[in-house]
Amino acid sequence: MPIRLHPVQQFTSPGEVTPAMRRKLTACWVEVTNAGGAAGFPLSPVDETHAAPAVDGILATLAPATHRLLTATTDGELVGWLTIRRDTFELIAHWGTLHHVQTRPAVRGRGFGASLVHEARRIARDEMGLTQLRLAARGGAGLEDFYGRLGWRVVGRWPRALRLAADDYRDEVLMLLDPL
Repeated sequence: MPIRLHPVQQFTSPGEVTPAMRRKLTACWVEVTNAGGAAGFPLSPVDETHAAPAVDGILATLAPATHRLLTATTDGELVGWLTIRRDTFELIAHWGTLHHVQTRPAVRGRGFGASLVHEARRIARDEMGLTQLRLAARGGAGLEDFYGRLGWRVVGRWPRALRLAADDYRDEVLMLLDPL
């Protein structure tokens, strides 16, 4: 079954992100984390006091050449987002990484995450001049299957790299999309 692509908006500088969008990004991150999503916070529950400073840190570093934010909305509501980052160091400037890939639990399975990742691929290749994308996914969350359907492949793992609780360690699954 073909993936239905949804409109995605791109932000390339801090000034492009309105206070309302900042609040939506924060609320989405809180919701995804508290539903068990693998989006950057180790423990739940989290609230705005945890997520807002992290969002602010991301927004402060947006720049066309090195760091972009992509958002997916439907009916005016933010349903997901991710960031693309690259290092400008000459030896590794040809690849970038996806971070904070997340969609609200209520809309999963409707293609919003796939749309974000497809658009990230296009932007990385066509606008940022990258030749490959990388990401690290939390093991045990089924993310390898999601990314695999979108052309990514597992290239390694860091066993027990993530400590989510005193007795809950997860592998970090290293994935690659190459060529773009």
